[in-house]
Amino acid sequence: MLDSMGSLKSLTSGPWIYPVVATSILLDVFLPVLPSGFLVISAATAASASLGAAAAHPGAPALLPLLLTAAAASALGDFLAYRLALRGGRRLDRAISRSRRLTVARERLGTALARGGGLIVVLARFAPAGRSVVSLGAGAARRRPEQFLPWSALAAVVWASYSVGLGWLGGQWLGATWFSATVSTLALLLAGALAGYLIRRPDAAPAPAS
Repeated sequence: MLDSMGSLKSLTSGPWIYPVVATSILLDVFLPVLPSGFLVISAATAASASLGAAAAHPGAPALLPLLLTAAAASALGDFLAYRLALRGGRRLDRAISRSRRLTVARERLGTALARGGGLIVVLARFAPAGRSVVSLGAGAARRRPEQFLPWSALAAVVWASYSVGLGWLGGQWLGATWFSATVSTLALLLAGALAGYLIRRPDAAPAPAS
């Protein structure tokens, strides 16, 4: 366990961890296979074991900067995807029309956002590839910035807080080990599965206005 703890801390220590986490989260909206959630949780797990022991682990990540980095990168990635889709024009519309998932998501999102159902943006941040679908869908549906961006910022803060919180709790209960980071990541994936189920429910989005 001590070797595992040392390995985790050595891989997440140093100022480079923040730009690595930020880059992974930023690109995750375009490449959903990137392990951004696992990176955040692993860094938070190592940080939890270093609280009160900063002198012993001077390079360990700190929870608050990690939280701010994750939230900011998430919101910025959503904004970039939204702007890309917004400016994509007919070419992007044709690409989306070839994807049933994106087409359905754009229709649901357009109705939900127009009628104040922006919580779907928060749920989608946890669902597998949901962030990509929602951010691109909001731009492709020509949603106004005030309809999407505030909810995107809220989703970023909620997701970052949940991920960092999971890593911190896992580190406190199970120690700064890879096992702890894996268990916390499974909890994040479970939340994603639940969010995906809620989004796919027939009544997840408000019915279109008559």
